[in-house]
Amino acid sequence: MTTLILTVAGADRPGLVAAVADVVDAHGGNWENSSLAELAGTFAGVIEVSVADDRAAELQTALRTLQGQGLLTLAVVTGTPDVDLDDEQLLTIQVLGNDRHGIVREISTVLSAHALSIEELATETRDAAMAGGRLFEASVTAKVPASVDLDALRADLERIATEIQVDITLA
Repeated sequence: MTTLILTVAGADRPGLVAAVADVVDAHGGNWENSSLAELAGTFAGVIEVSVADDRAAELQTALRTLQGQGLLTLAVVTGTPDVDLDDEQLLTIQVLGNDRHGIVREISTVLSAHALSIEELATETRDAAMAGGRLFEASVTAKVPASVDLDALRADLERIATEIQVDITLA
């Protein structure tokens, strides 16, 4: 089987997911995993599809017709097989604080410096109910190699939390 990773974006309207799903199904593909959202009037997402090796090119060509029809901007790349690393664990990091520039950059820089790989990142800004202003909230799931010094990682995240004035919780 071939794994295809689709990135899609387009003006949000009914039927976009159905259009992609129809093409995937019609060409023998299986919709495996996805993360889809409407952001500022734009539908955007990442979709993992598996398909028989001999039908992968056909499916890619068919998916590109959606772009040609003006429905979506679409990119297709071939995924890589999962590497089974038994010595890695997952770490969940929650971030909450007043919204400001650079929060994602600061946190991702610390994670990168400690060789963590971000598995999933979800962020949101919203109005602060009582204090006014905007709140920033993030949830990060990261792969932690066994070689990582968790105390040093925690210390660096606590230092960043103080500098950028956010709360960071590790689980």
